[in-house]
Amino acid sequence: MSNSVQDYQRVADAIGFLVNHRQQQPSLAELASHCGLSPQHFQRLFSRWAGISPKRFLQLLTVERAKQLLDDHHVLGLSDELGLSSGSRLYDHFVQLEAASPGEFKSGGLGLTIEYAVQVSPFGEVFIARSPRGICSLQFLDAGGEAAALQALATQWPKALIYHNPTIGADDVAAIFASGVAAGKPISLHVRGTNFQVSVWRALLRIPPSHFASYGQIATALDKPRASRAVGTAVGANPIAMLIPCHRVIQQSGALGGYRWGLNRKQAIHVWEAARGDGERSLSA
Repeated sequence: MSNSVQDYQRVADAIGFLVNHRQQQPSLAELASHCGLSPQHFQRLFSRWAGISPKRFLQLLTVERAKQLLDDHHVLGLSDELGLSSGSRLYDHFVQLEAASPGEFKSGGLGLTIEYAVQVSPFGEVFIARSPRGICSLQFLDAGGEAAALQALATQWPKALIYHNPTIGADDVAAIFASGVAAGKPISLHVRGTNFQVSVWRALLRIPPSHFASYGQIATALDKPRASRAVGTAVGANPIAMLIPCHRVIQQSGALGGYRWGLNRKQAIHVWEAARGDGERSLSA
């Protein structure tokens, strides 16, 4: 097991302990003890994983903070200059989403070749797949999850030729999770979904890092204010973690809502993105 995967597992364990003992408000020493670490090692763990202190980690996990970041106007950029078809800035990247053509959708990807591999991220192992036109799957893995991820890819593209290439996606994953990558490096996504699903996924691209949107806000942005449940279904069907940021969708109350790759991981991503935002603000100050 790589050090980064082990670090993430300890962070996720700490998050789970905090959530389960929220009323008791465990101290940092208790958190460290739960993770089998001394307070000093616990400090180094969070510095290594996200560049923050455990104290800042606790501050970033509050429901109150999540509610503050549910800002109708700013979150989805409801201005003419940010049309639903636009690309999105993600950290230093430009994300361009291309949907399968009607013919490709109907054929299930007949004639398309897709390569996949398992790589390592700050949130554990990831299953990544690429077609010649871009990333078509990015799924976080837990124990034994590769077979399920491969099945999900095959369901998404049932007629495509899918095969394993152990080097595919290594550069993509390094770029997605790295700091200080050169601005403007393009990342292309290639997805297959219904028109409504694709419209929801495009809307997700408009949620900035360290901000959240509710299912209802997204439905309203799509001029379908009564479609919150359908939006939730489309969010849950997102095939590309992180780059199509379904982790930034929470309930109007500030509660996490769902996440197909686990709620502890969703909170870990929230903290990690917020920590990066802290760093960017300090550099620009």
